[in-house]
Amino acid sequence: MATALITGAGGFTGYHLIRELADHGYEPVGMGRGPCPSALSGIRYEQIDLLDADRLGGVIRTIRPSAVFHLAGMSHVTQGTPEAVYTANIVASRNLLAALADGDAAPDFVLLASTANLYGNKGGTLDESTPPEPLNDYAVSKLAMEYMAAIWKGRLPLTVVRPFNYTGAGQSEAFLIPKLVRHFKERLPVIELGNTHVVRDFSDVRDVVSLYVRLAEVRAPWGPYNVCSGTGHALSGILHMLTELTGHELEVRVNPAFVRRNEVHTLIGSRARLESRTGPFEPIPLRETLRWMLEA
Repeated sequence: MATALITGAGGFTGYHLIRELADHGYEPVGMGRGPCPSALSGIRYEQIDLLDADRLGGVIRTIRPSAVFHLAGMSHVTQGTPEAVYTANIVASRNLLAALADGDAAPDFVLLASTANLYGNKGGTLDESTPPEPLNDYAVSKLAMEYMAAIWKGRLPLTVVRPFNYTGAGQSEAFLIPKLVRHFKERLPVIELGNTHVVRDFSDVRDVVSLYVRLAEVRAPWGPYNVCSGTGHALSGILHMLTELTGHELEVRVNPAFVRRNEVHTLIGSRARLESRTGPFEPIPLRETLRWMLEA
């Protein structure tokens, strides 16, 4: 049984990826800075800070993973101070790559989770040839991580993914969709939001982790690969879907404190390059994702 190491295993994506890997015959090994979450009980878990380079090297030599899925890092535009964002997304990632390259058994596949946020405020459908134009520290840190990782291309089988927005049951309310779902689920009368005109390409987390495993199975080369549905949804349309699903209407108020100065207004991806490696796939419709979240 091939061993798959998942950094950031205690997070939203890590939980779903571990289940997907187990379903595909991998032995998942979680790694995280905090204690093993109760949801991951029953799998091997290593509590370690990726900034502890010396200890990290020893742990990697013990695990000897066949596949690595690097999800750890700051995962939200507004999360953490700039210093924390750059440290988590660049320095910690470099420590992991160094430990993997210095081990006595290099993995067959290493996936690095970047972000589509690095494309900035571009219109239309974006493919991987779109020049990066990051508008916040989070996006800059992820772009810098990609450049840093390229140093290791000759020593490690690296694959870079640029996920667009995705959601699902268990996601933190720091993200928009779970916040909306809770308000409708609890039939609250009012919700405060920031920019209500944004358009986003939302995927279901179950599609995202399935695609990550597909990329591992075909040993996809560097990329990068947009991970997306290819369909944009305006916030007004999502509110309408939730109203139809629940029969509940709520009042939307714009809170200036939630309006980001460098907000990316439209972000829709092309999945053509991804499908050239994974084969065609039919994304789960956003309405079904919302239904799943409402029923969870």
